[in-house]
Amino acid sequence: MLLLFGLMYTAKHRAPLEAPRAEVPKNLEDILLSLAQPQPGRSIFFLETDCHWQRNKTRHMGQHPHSSYNLLSLTKRQACSIESAAMHHPSYQVFVLFACSTYRQQHKTQEAFIEALLGYENVELRQLHINRYAMGTPIEDWLKYGELYTSNHVTSHISDFLRYVTLYRYGGIYMDMDVLVLRSLEQLPPNYTGAESATDLGAGVMSFSPVGIGHQLAKRCLLDLEQNFNGQGWGTNGPGVITRVSQNVCDTFELTEMLNNRERCRGFQIYEPSVFYPVASPLWLDYFEPAKLSLTLERTAAAYTAHMWNTFSKNKLMAIGSGSAYDKLAQQHCPKVYAAAGEYL
Repeated sequence: MLLLFGLMYTAKHRAPLEAPRAEVPKNLEDILLSLAQPQPGRSIFFLETDCHWQRNKTRHMGQHPHSSYNLLSLTKRQACSIESAAMHHPSYQVFVLFACSTYRQQHKTQEAFIEALLGYENVELRQLHINRYAMGTPIEDWLKYGELYTSNHVTSHISDFLRYVTLYRYGGIYMDMDVLVLRSLEQLPPNYTGAESATDLGAGVMSFSPVGIGHQLAKRCLLDLEQNFNGQGWGTNGPGVITRVSQNVCDTFELTEMLNNRERCRGFQIYEPSVFYPVASPLWLDYFEPAKLSLTLERTAAAYTAHMWNTFSKNKLMAIGSGSAYDKLAQQHCPKVYAAAGEYL
């Protein structure tokens, strides 16, 4: 009887079992604080300036009721672009920089296509703090006025700002997240950009050396951005910057006089549209139309990259196996992501 009473008392007054604590995601390393720093002139950079916040509203399982995390998130096409750069440049580091404090689940399987991408040893994920990242650059003081953050196109303009800061800090190659690499750029000269039309240069693929003319160009770009920043115009602070700086460096407003004229442009190579932007933005749909397969593959056959013009194409679903040009190019140049993409890319 005493034994039974003791068991009942113990069961009644035993401390309640603690609920399992929720796993706190792990913050990505800050690019400036990481031990593995970009190799100057031997790194490729992508930027993600959108934030994907997940707010936790529960009060159980050990979770704070108001905690929120910007969880690592990439689209399939972004992952495809990153893989294409990593696959074609095995001796380069490929840094994907997130402009928001970004977290990864520690023991939770990511999307299959992200897992496939991270199978490349030369892909590095880092975050950055914008104000700290700009410290020590020619645009540090301007940033403090806050004009960048009141832009009508803030996500895009932060990307414009950060690409030039990154090239000033490290040199190397910058690429937009919607650029598919078709062949290695390693044999190209260290300083270049490409025209995206008959009148404008593009800022979606650029390479600056970490010293010399490349570093001088990056500084000029930052100073131009400060002087000509326009929060109302979408392209003023990206393509507009490199176009104006190149006009100054090459001492001409005529694009035809800049193309493939490194002597005139003081060692800066400016390529014709067919090199990085073989399909012009008005024809973006050709990448996704099976009927345009032959024509589009012909246009991209000698190109180094293909720009998918995400502003126009982001809502265009592409079925895996559709037989379109993008389907064929992705299968060849981002095979792991393509295989893991599921039904659509």
